[in-house]
Amino acid sequence: MSTSCVPPIGRGGPQVIPRPSAFRLGGPSPWADLVDRSLTLDHLVTVFDGRESGGIQGRRRGDESPAAVLIALYDDPAGGGPHVVLTRRSPLLTSHSHEVAFPGGRQDPNDLDLWATALREAEEEVRINPAAVHLLGRLDPLVTVGSRSIIHPYVAVLNEPPALVPNLGEVEAILYVSLAELLLDEAYREEEWSNDDASLIITFFELVGDTVWGATAAMLRQLLAVALKVDNERRYRVDP
Repeated sequence: MSTSCVPPIGRGGPQVIPRPSAFRLGGPSPWADLVDRSLTLDHLVTVFDGRESGGIQGRRRGDESPAAVLIALYDDPAGGGPHVVLTRRSPLLTSHSHEVAFPGGRQDPNDLDLWATALREAEEEVRINPAAVHLLGRLDPLVTVGSRSIIHPYVAVLNEPPALVPNLGEVEAILYVSLAELLLDEAYREEEWSNDDASLIITFFELVGDTVWGATAAMLRQLLAVALKVDNERRYRVDP
């Protein structure tokens, strides 16, 4: 766990963090006490197959737009274990430029359901073939503060390591991230941000070349906590 808001040397990326003036460093990761953090794709399939979402993370106002993201898992053929597909958003976008996110977006009126939304967005953004995606289960929906969305995360497994192509109008780069890297102590940190309404726990994963934070980091945190069977609910509130 980092003891500073500055990423460890060699980690972190171009993301601009809108940190408030009132903040402090947070606590350790949910898996900080685990000696064995090893995960296999077979184990992830077993844990998430048929998993239903639980309670909503965050406070709803009632005006949120539904959105969906695809958490696409696959095995590294070189022996690096399970990986997840992330994207770095294009700097051409008017909001959240350079931020790391799962493929996904807001529901279109023509989408049959939110699973269809996740598949459509993933195909549009990085050309994931929907036929190569096998749905496992769901994480808990998450309410965002800034964009007023309620995000529905779908956990899926890919038939094989993907060969993806970014839609440069939306995606600057595709990131193939090892779950083992996300579980490193030096990759994980938290900050507690204070405002007039509440004190918020914000999660960060400091990768080599990128920072994952906010809603995407909160979903990754739950993914890993569920996979490792550790408590993720100890004091988390709303992530922006």
